[in-house]
Amino acid sequence: MSRSRAALLALLFIAPIQLVGTTTAMVLFPDATWAKVGFGIAKVLMMLAPLAWLIKVEKVKPRIPKWEKFPFGSGMLWAHATGVLIFVIIAGAYYGFGKSWIDTGPMLEKVQQMGLDNLWLYLAGALYWCTINSLLEEYFWRWFIFSRLRDVLPATKAGITAAIVICGLLFTAHHVVALKVYFDWNITLLGSLGCFIGGVTWSILYLKTKNIYTAYVSHVYPDLIIFYIGWELIFRSAS
Repeated sequence: MSRSRAALLALLFIAPIQLVGTTTAMVLFPDATWAKVGFGIAKVLMMLAPLAWLIKVEKVKPRIPKWEKFPFGSGMLWAHATGVLIFVIIAGAYYGFGKSWIDTGPMLEKVQQMGLDNLWLYLAGALYWCTINSLLEEYFWRWFIFSRLRDVLPATKAGITAAIVICGLLFTAHHVVALKVYFDWNITLLGSLGCFIGGVTWSILYLKTKNIYTAYVSHVYPDLIIFYIGWELIFRSAS
């Protein structure tokens, strides 16, 4: 099997994992225990499926990327700079005008239904999403999916740009679904635009540095401000 054909099959079978897990658990069957279990299984598959594909199909021995010269070496300066920039943009958009767009009533009702109005549960989720999940997403979307897109598309400037944009769109898709569960289309579209900009930024970082940890470090910054805003909406609004 040619490298490009293998990459295309990987995109068809593996890229939808996160979207399918999110849609099933949050939209199609939000009250079903099996759907919540399926959401967790999707997270596990995001970690294992790329490795299995590389070993069994592409016959490649994966290697753990080295964490080089943290915090400011090997592209880390760009990681922190882009992360801070996205952090500031999100904070500015929310406090500048987005906050007034949010109808907290339906959002809080949905949060309570899911049990996320428990402070300790929320903090545990925030810790997971800002550390493990952000690394898992960079591993899945940039290290695996973006690299497969590079194999499928021409090795030209246009092909690389297309890979960056497509990866950003694929990364954004499940965020659209998750955001729409809690918010109206104004906030959903605004948040999805932010996700797309982040996805594009992290693909460029990975492309330029060949270091997945630069994308990861940049990714953590917007997660921090998002979960702070979430805390403010859920717990300050409730009080």
